[in-house]
Amino acid sequence: MAEADRYSVTERLRNGSAIEIRALRPDDRDDMLAAIGRTSAQSLQRRFFVPKRGFSDNEVAFFMNIDFENHVALVAQLEEDGRPVIAGGGRYIVVKPGQAELAFVVIDEHQRKGIGAALLRHLIAIARERRLHELTAEVLPENMPMLKLFSGFGFRTVPSADAQVRHLVFRLT
Repeated sequence: MAEADRYSVTERLRNGSAIEIRALRPDDRDDMLAAIGRTSAQSLQRRFFVPKRGFSDNEVAFFMNIDFENHVALVAQLEEDGRPVIAGGGRYIVVKPGQAELAFVVIDEHQRKGIGAALLRHLIAIARERRLHELTAEVLPENMPMLKLFSGFGFRTVPSADAQVRHLVFRLT
């Protein structure tokens, strides 16, 4: 497998269109912010758990400064009107040795096409290559599409101190 910082694969979505799943690059900053700007308030709240319409400079730096060791970020890029655009992104952040937390967002107009599944599949592959043992995710209970996606990959719900979120776990070994 290619190094995570140079990761790039092209595959087909459910509708037959091509999508590139690739490593987030420093020059993606403007495209990432444009993608966030095209994402509904509901989708952003499902991702960040609070109403979100913009990001501070520190938040942008955090999301863009990826080391591809403890913080791996992939984007889903497709063609719109003849030009490449970011339709979604996923990442994992190592929270303790062997364990990382996942998070995703897909622009509303591109949801339900298989982008989240493609991002998850590739993040799992990278995590396995990096010899991580467990992936976790926090999902709002009303985010049924994301809960279904994780369930389909074998994530299981485990008890959590916070009743406002579902804590999901996937063992890689």
